[in-house]
Amino acid sequence: MYRFICGLALGLTLTAGAASAQVHLDRLTLPEGFSIEVYAADVPNARSMARSPEGTLFVSTRSRGDVYAVVDADRDHRADEVHVLDTGLNMPNGVAFRDGSLYVAEVNRVLRYDGIESRLDDPPEPVVVDDEFPTDRAHGWKFIRFGPDGKLYVPVGAPCNICDNTDQDIRYATITRMNADGSEQEVFAHGVRNTVGFDWHPDTGELWFTNNGRDWLGDESPGDTLHHAPRIDMHFGYPFCHEGDIADPEFGDRRSCDEFTPPARVLGPHVASLGMRFYTGSMFPAEYQGKIFIAEHGSWNRTDEAGHTGYRITLATLDGDEVTDYSVFAEGWLNPDNSSWGRPVDVEVLPDGSLLVTDDRAGAIYRITYEG
Repeated sequence: MYRFICGLALGLTLTAGAASAQVHLDRLTLPEGFSIEVYAADVPNARSMARSPEGTLFVSTRSRGDVYAVVDADRDHRADEVHVLDTGLNMPNGVAFRDGSLYVAEVNRVLRYDGIESRLDDPPEPVVVDDEFPTDRAHGWKFIRFGPDGKLYVPVGAPCNICDNTDQDIRYATITRMNADGSEQEVFAHGVRNTVGFDWHPDTGELWFTNNGRDWLGDESPGDTLHHAPRIDMHFGYPFCHEGDIADPEFGDRRSCDEFTPPARVLGPHVASLGMRFYTGSMFPAEYQGKIFIAEHGSWNRTDEAGHTGYRITLATLDGDEVTDYSVFAEGWLNPDNSSWGRPVDVEVLPDGSLLVTDDRAGAIYRITYEG
C-alpha cells in the first residue's frame, strides 16, 4: 500500500486503498499476453496525466477541483505517494509539464506552478499565465499539452451541444496554441466541438486528436471522431457537418460538408473518446509501435434499448496518414446491465513501455503490461 499525503490547506488524510473496493480488474479483458494492475488506488476523480522527466506523474480532476502529484519513490511501478497540490479549482482537467513547472488549465485560465517537484509537500502559489479564456462550463474543461514546437495547445470547446458562437469569440470550437508565457495566442484548428485528448505523431510531428460528436441525433449517429491536423487553420466541420458527410439539421444548410476536412476515422457513436497517445514504448509487441491508444469514457445519453457504448480502451492502426483499423484493446468497465464500475479517461506511456490508464469513476490509475 502507499501513503496519501494531503496539501496543508486540506488538513485531512485519506485511507490508503479506500478506492480498491470499486475496482474490478477481474472483469477486464485484454489481448493474450497483456495484464493490468492497480498503479494507484486513491486518486479520486483521476482525469488527465502529464509526466515529468524525473518521473513525477501529475494528475488532474474535473468535478473534484484537485490536482495531484503521484510518486513512485522506490521505482517498483506502483505509486507510493499521492500529494494534493491544489484544491478548489474550476474544473482543472488539463495538466502539462515543462522546464520544471506544472501547467494547469481551469475553465477560463491557465496556471503555472514553478519548481513544483521540490515542493510537493508545500506547493507554491500559482502564476496566472492566461485568465481570458471563455468562462462557459459547458465543454469548458480543457486538455492541454506542449507540442513539438514548444507551444502550449489549449482547446476551447463549444459552449453547447450544437451552436455557432464564433461571432462572440473566435476561439469557440477550436484548438488554440500559445507560448509558454501566454503570449502570441492563435487558433490552430477550427470546427472542433470538444477535444479532450491529442498527441503528435512520433515520426512526422503532426497533430492528431479525438473529438466528441454532438448529441440528440439518435443512438447511432453521429460517431465520435479521430482527426489529423498536419497544418494550421484547417476546419473540421462543426457545427455545420458531422463525421465528414452528415449535414447538421440546424446549421448544415449554411455550409457544405465538402468545405471541411473529414475525420481520419469515425469512432463509435457517443463513446466519449478522450485521452489518446501514440505507442512509442518497447514493452509491447512490435506491431503496436505507432498505433494510437484511445480512452473511451463511455456514453451517457443512448437509450436503454441501444445500450451504452465506450467504457473501454481502443486501438487505431495507421498506415501513413490512413487509419486502417479501429478495434477494442481493453474492455469490461461496462457491466452487462448497462451500469459501469469505471470510466477510462486518459492514457500515458511510461519509459519502460507499459501503459497507464486513469479512471475517474473508480478514482484509480491502472498499469497495463505485456509479458508474452
